[in-house]
Amino acid sequence: MVMGTAWRNLTIVRVRTDEGLEGAGEVRMVNHTRAVLGYLDHAIPTHVLGSDPFEIEALVRRMWRDDFERAGATVMSGIAAVEIACWDIVGRALGQPVHRLLGGAVRPRIKAYANGWYTVERTPEEFHAAARRVVERGYLALKLDPFGAGSYELAPDERRRALSLVEAVRDAIGPDAELLIEMHGRFTPAAAISIARDLEPFAPSWIEEPVPPDNLAALEKVSRRVSIPVATGERIHVRHEFRELLERQAADVIQPDVTTVGGILEARKIAAWAESHHVLVAPHNVGGPISTAAALQLAACTPNFKIQEHFNDFAEAHVKLAAPGNPEVVDGYFDVPAGPGLGVTLDEDVVRAHPMRDVHFDLFAEDWHFRQAERART
Repeated sequence: MVMGTAWRNLTIVRVRTDEGLEGAGEVRMVNHTRAVLGYLDHAIPTHVLGSDPFEIEALVRRMWRDDFERAGATVMSGIAAVEIACWDIVGRALGQPVHRLLGGAVRPRIKAYANGWYTVERTPEEFHAAARRVVERGYLALKLDPFGAGSYELAPDERRRALSLVEAVRDAIGPDAELLIEMHGRFTPAAAISIARDLEPFAPSWIEEPVPPDNLAALEKVSRRVSIPVATGERIHVRHEFRELLERQAADVIQPDVTTVGGILEARKIAAWAESHHVLVAPHNVGGPISTAAALQLAACTPNFKIQEHFNDFAEAHVKLAAPGNPEVVDGYFDVPAGPGLGVTLDEDVVRAHPMRDVHFDLFAEDWHFRQAERART
């Protein structure tokens, strides 16, 4: 089933066993929801029906290897939706949260950062006020993309405007809260390096995806020439594609998305690989409550975890209501989930009350940050 929102469609998979246990998975495919639905139409009868939900490795191998064609964002997202649901079933069957089946928690709390909070006019005053509201809500870290519709490079006036927004946000949150800068792969290496140097006075914890994700040599060039840590990985979808990134030491933080790299176990393998290269992990999470639940299970048991992205405190109310049960952010942190499985319960009535929408979320459009992406019907 698909639940619609103003700027994203959330694809939700419910898996039911012959013993009556159920598990839920979720993925948000950027602008390609129908593609992942098409993949699942093939994969479910071919690879999923009749499987043992405890045999997750075998299921993922069939879905990944046995179709022969190289897997990308669509296939790995479809795999993840089913894989996450299987972990939910296993945890419920055993009465344990998923992280305890992956080695157990290594931290008492999970640090969170807010995203999607700056749906206001691009003025320092509006960004300052919005950032204050984030802090007052209990967050100790937040992320923003201040660069408007920027692409390749910024005109001088746009650069000054972006820097004024960052300055306002830093002033609003104070010197101790974490400030994370998103670049959405907008820039050339030269532009990213120059902008990063301008950002240094505001002490961001990272610059994220400073260049497009399809050229690791360009990313390495940026990483070698900036003092701010570099984060990337939300648009890398297969474990093996992280190899060169890690070997080049081209990023300080990687951001695999549990819902687009094949699921919880694949993400845990990627995190372990990163740990051997002394690289931190900050799971990308632009999904709904089931995606968040899966990310929290990963965060709980990953030694080199840094911080967890969260949108849903700044989204429509029905998003969190679709699968209640996640801990709330208090004093900057989630509690480690304690309930069996993912710890959330799917409410199909809420999902079906908000059907799929015709959205196209264009990060290179003017005013994209308002996150109102539904297309007008003609």
